[in-house]
Amino acid sequence: MAPFPPFEPHGPRRGSRLREIPLRLIIPNLVTVMAVCAGLSGVRLAFEQRFELAVGMVLLAALLDAVDGRVARMLKAASNFGAQMDSLADIVNFGVAPALVLYAYLLDRAGAFGWIAALLFAIACCLRLARFNVMLEDPDRPAWMADYFVGVPAPAGALLVMLPVYLGFLGVPLNTTFAFVGSGFAVAIALLMVSRLPVYSAKTRGTRIRRDIVMPMILGIVLYVALLFSFTWHTMAATAIAYLIFLPFSAQAYGKRARREEQAGDTPVE
Repeated sequence: MAPFPPFEPHGPRRGSRLREIPLRLIIPNLVTVMAVCAGLSGVRLAFEQRFELAVGMVLLAALLDAVDGRVARMLKAASNFGAQMDSLADIVNFGVAPALVLYAYLLDRAGAFGWIAALLFAIACCLRLARFNVMLEDPDRPAWMADYFVGVPAPAGALLVMLPVYLGFLGVPLNTTFAFVGSGFAVAIALLMVSRLPVYSAKTRGTRIRRDIVMPMILGIVLYVALLFSFTWHTMAATAIAYLIFLPFSAQAYGKRARREEQAGDTPVE
C-alpha cells in the first residue's frame, strides 16, 4: 500500500481515474501553493520589520491568486480539488496576511483596538469568501447579476485595507492618531466586504475587445506598470483611492440595470 493517498482532482467518485496524473493538472495547484507561501512570507517579513518587502509579498500573493484560475482554464486543468484549495488559500492571502502585516506596521500602536480591527477584517474576509462560494451554487440567481460582486471582493479588500501602509511609506507619521484612523479604516473595509454593496466585475465581459481600443488599452497598461515600478507606493495609494471613488458609481449602475431588468420582467429589484 502506498504511503500517500492517490491524487483525485475531481474527488474519489467523480471523473475518470488516471493511473498517472498529467503535469498540467498539477501546475495550477502549484501556483496556488506559491501564493500561500508568498502571503505567509509577507507575515514573517512584517514581524522582522521589513515592511516594504512584506507588502510586496502580499501583492505577489494577490497576483498569483489572480493567475492560478486563468492558468487552470488555459490548461483545461480546472478541478474540484483546485477550487477548494484556491478558496482556502484566499483566506490566508486576502484575510490573514494583510491583517497581520497592517497590524505589525501600524495597528499595534492602537493597542487592543488595533488588534480587534485586524481580527474583524480577517473574519470578514472569511465570511465574504464563504458567501461567494454559496452564491456560485444558487441556480435562481439571474444571469445578469454575475456582472456584479455582492460586497467588495476579497482581493480588492486586501489591497484597500493596506492603504494606511502605502501612506506610511509616503511619509505619513506613524503615531497613535494615525493608528486609530487606520483601525477605523480597516473596520470600514471589513464592513464593505460583508455588505450587499454591488461592485462591478469585468469577469463576464469575455476575452474579446473592440479593435479601436486595443492600442489605447496597451498604452494604458504600459503606463500603469511603468508608474507602478517607478512610483510604487504613490501608484498603489492612488489605485486604492480610485477604487473607493468607483464604488458609488458601481452601485448606481447596478440600480439602473436592476430597474431595466424589472421593467423587462426578468427579476425584481433587490
